[in-house]
Amino acid sequence: MLTGMTLFHALVVLHVVTGAVGLTAFWGPIVTKKGARLHRKWGRAACYGFLGAGALAIAMALLSLYGPEYRHPEVTDRALYEGLFGWMMLYLGTLTIGFVDYGLAVVKHSRDRRALRAVRYQAVIAAVIASGAWCGIYGWQVRHPLMVLVAVIGIVSMLIQQLYIWRPAEPLRTTYIGEHFRALIGMGISAYTAFLSVGLIRLVPEEVFNPAIWAGPSVIGVSLILYFTVKGKKTAAPRTSAKPSGARPHPQ
Repeated sequence: MLTGMTLFHALVVLHVVTGAVGLTAFWGPIVTKKGARLHRKWGRAACYGFLGAGALAIAMALLSLYGPEYRHPEVTDRALYEGLFGWMMLYLGTLTIGFVDYGLAVVKHSRDRRALRAVRYQAVIAAVIASGAWCGIYGWQVRHPLMVLVAVIGIVSMLIQQLYIWRPAEPLRTTYIGEHFRALIGMGISAYTAFLSVGLIRLVPEEVFNPAIWAGPSVIGVSLILYFTVKGKKTAAPRTSAKPSGARPHPQ
């Protein structure tokens, strides 16, 4: 039977493997043609990798909070340790799963947006908001503003998703594409943030509170969202045929 520490190390190894798959495959859908076979193939690999990494992150967070072993003795502030390796890791794992779930769901239900109002999808969104709220509250208590920041970003993202799900008027037929893209970019942001801010302490503990490391994934991810949103609007803009100056209308 596995001891607590052996179990934790096994989860870390599996988390690294699944996370590496997700972090690598994440760029495939971005650089390949949208909707093409390679795009779908890379997208599935990224989603499955991040789903596994998110679930394992939740398991490790619970062991860090409630396991009997004393981990990371180099972190002398144990309240902060519980915040970073417990509640924030639990939240980021839940957030990653939430983004993956929504990103796949909007494609599956692109013709029936109301299906996203089912308890099955709403429960995932509620879990993200609840874990994010506690992460933010705990971060405020231990005076770690970046914990509050990542919590706010995730909660706002979930509320934006709810606007799409519950809006009374029907959106444009292709609106779900933007929702799908933003959710999967958010998936990458949460996963890279977790890797850099929590996983990095194992290699360079002195950099774990570096704001640039925490903010980097969000800056890059939001930039990608803005770039592809503008590009998509230009592509979807109707083309007007130019008429020669002074041309007369064709007689009826």
